[in-house]
Parts: sequence; C-alpha cells; structure tokens
Amino acid sequence: MLVLQKAVKLVWSLPEVMRVAYAFMAVMLLWMGIWSFGISGVVASSRGDLGRWWLLVVLSVSLFWTGAVLCNTVHVIVSGLVFLVLIHGGRNASSMPPNSLMKSLRYAITTSFGSICYGSLFTAAIRTLRWEIRGFRSKIGNNECLLCCVDFLFQLVETLVRFFNKYAYVQIAIYGKGFNRSARDAWELFQSTGVEALVAYDCSGAVLLMGTILGGLITGTCAGVWTWITWKDRVIMVGSTAMLMGMVLVGLAMVVVESAVTSIYICYAEDPSLIRRWDPQFFNQMSETLHQRLQHRSSRAREVLTHNQLDSRMQDTFHI
Repeated sequence: MLVLQKAVKLVWSLPEVMRVAYAFMAVMLLWMGIWSFGISGVVASSRGDLGRWWLLVVLSVSLFWTGAVLCNTVHVIVSGLVFLVLIHGGRNASSMPPNSLMKSLRYAITTSFGSICYGSLFTAAIRTLRWEIRGFRSKIGNNECLLCCVDFLFQLVETLVRFFNKYAYVQIAIYGKGFNRSARDAWELFQSTGVEALVAYDCSGAVLLMGTILGGLITGTCAGVWTWITWKDRVIMVGSTAMLMGMVLVGLAMVVVESAVTSIYICYAEDPSLIRRWDPQFFNQMSETLHQRLQHRSSRAREVLTHNQLDSRMQDTFHI
C-alpha cells in the first residue's frame, strides 16, 4: 500500500502519461465499435443458444487479448518514462532527456510490440492463478496431504511466474530484451536482492483489479437494466458482454498506476540509491519494511527446520 500510494502521487505529477492512457482508450473504443457489430450479429442471429454462446466466447477472447495488448503497450510506455524519472531524480531534472514520452511510445509500438503481444497471452492468467493458490494455501490448516498437493501446484506456478510476470515489461521498456528473458531477469533480480519478499506480498494489483471489476460491474448493470426494459430475453448475454467491455476500458486507466508500481520495485532492486535520491523518506520506509519481511521469513524458516528435526527425532525414537 505504501508503494501504491507513492505510485499514485508519481502518476499525478506526470499528466502526460494519463494522456497516453486516454489515447489508447480511444483506440480501444474504436475497436469496440467495430467489435460490437460482430456481437450484434451474434445476438440477433437465429442460431441456437449454444452456438451463440460459443461465438460470444471467441469474440470475448479476441476483445480480452486486444485489451491486454493495449494495456501492456501503455505499461511499457509508462514504465520507460517513470524509470527515467526515478533515475534522474525527478521530472524537472536537468539531466532528463527531451521527448522521453514520444521515444518510449515509438519504441513500444515498433521494436517491443511482438514481446508485448506474446506476454499478453499469459501474464494475467498466471498472476490470477498464483493469487488463488496462495489464498487457498493459507486456509488448508493441518491437512498435510492436501498441503503437499497445493505446494506442488504453487511451485509449478512459481516456475511459470519466473517466465511470465508483469515486471518483464519494465525490463522490455528499459533494455529492449525479449519477453521471457525480461521476466526471468526481473524475477532473478528480485530474488538475489531480497526484494521478492516485498513483491510476494504486494497488494496493489489486487486493489487495482477490484477497481477494474467495479467499473465492469457498473457498466454491466447499466447495460443489463437497459436491456431488461427493451429486450428481456437477452439480459444476461448483453450484460456480461458490457461488463467485459467496461473492465477492459477501466483496466487501461488502471495500468498507468500499475506501471509506476512495477517501475519502483525494479528501480529499488537494481539500485536503491536511486530511490533514496528521489525520495529519502520513502526509501527509509521501504527499507524498513523489507528488513521486517526478511526477518519474518528467516524466523519462519527456523520454525520449519526445528519442526522437521523434532519430527525426525520422534520417528527415530518410535522405530527404536
């Protein structure tokens, strides 16, 4: 939450990044206008309900991927600009290169566009699965068999996270690497510096996701009410489609803040002195929180080790 608050303030001081988000929202609206013709044809078609639903699923996947590509393009653009701000110590620093935003925009829609499209297929799904497994794992209790199965799934997802994560887009924006290499390098950077202890418990993504879902629910409810008045037998179909469209548009606005969050983490992991020069008080708060998380992890590790040693001794005594 500390990083999220600071990211919001940082974005607020960079009005040009919001203009980029608005421009991409306009592009998304244009695509939705074209996409809506296809949806209208499906809804009004004489096909059976099953056929219509399958066509809606295909068109919805198309909309979701297009939205994810546009979101991640904004992600790369904003990450590049925010990282420059952090490196140079502020937006108005004399060392700040001119036309940074336009250079970042041109780079995102040309050189890095293939990596963005590729990563957009996987990152959101894997991140959601990781959250779900982490939440389920905390509620298992003492069922060791189930815990073992969930731990296996968690390790599998952790391996996928190494190759598909949102922090890859910052590396793409800065260094121009491919997506998989960027994701792997970002995760190894976090693990080697200990910053992974902060990233693992970062809740900014969940907060922004709730805002995106809320925007989708409002859109879907308004469309559903209108459909109920004019076309009662299509309420669920139109309402769910409108909800998806609302989530994509709100997500485009939210990704600006998420880009600032990820850039702050990457910058702190690569060179903490850059964060200290940018905001000394924020640097002290982050360092203190990281120290607390690392202490907590080491104490948990000692507890697990002691517990395993006691179990081993008890088993040896039993056998004797």
